[in-house]
Amino acid sequence: MPTAPFKAMILAAGLGERMRPLTDHTPKPLLSAGGKALIVWQIERLRAAGFIELIINHAHLGQQIEDFLADGAAFGVRIQYSREPEPLETAGGIATARDLLGAAPFLVTNGDVYADFDYARMLPVLDDMASNAHHLAHLVLVDNPPHHPAGDFAINDEGKVTATPQFTFSGIGCYRPQLFASVATGAKAKLAPLLKSAMLEGRVTGEHFSGRWEDVGTPARLTALDSELTSRLQPVSSNAALC
Repeated sequence: MPTAPFKAMILAAGLGERMRPLTDHTPKPLLSAGGKALIVWQIERLRAAGFIELIINHAHLGQQIEDFLADGAAFGVRIQYSREPEPLETAGGIATARDLLGAAPFLVTNGDVYADFDYARMLPVLDDMASNAHHLAHLVLVDNPPHHPAGDFAINDEGKVTATPQFTFSGIGCYRPQLFASVATGAKAKLAPLLKSAMLEGRVTGEHFSGRWEDVGTPARLTALDSELTSRLQPVSSNAALC
């Protein structure tokens, strides 16, 4: 697999309040499903797509994330950390990591979700964004889960994302650094207002992903995902294979 010429950022600074008491002592991205920490599933998929240069932000119990992942060598990647004294929201976290991310477009994903998503699909998008200053963002949308039935955004016939609620934003996106120019380093800032402003100018594209995606937001969802992934990994017995 060739190395991607772009960086990827994994967001891992959330408090995980809905996951308590599990997150009282463990940061949410380090919770395990199918025998692996949630963030490791993400790192392995990014690595498989060629994304080697990773930035991870953290706040709550963040040193545990650094101790577990170290410099990323054990996972075949190179990790740099953006340390936040308190969670700065999505846009604030990205803006605060801008020196690590550099001047080129970059991929962002969440460290506390599970997705059977091929990140190599984002490489042509990032290539286009690198040569097209008008193209500020690209979002991956999914079907609305039961806990978020209203949705966030829609995709029109031209492939542009609009602020009409239809699908749910997966947390996977590609961005030009210019999208975050108005956000000061170290400031709290939400991503949605920046995206909606860019949508009004037709500068956000998107795609719909229909594969497996799970926002692991509660202990019950984590337990269900763990059971699902564990069952996938169990070998089929010889007797079952003959049935």
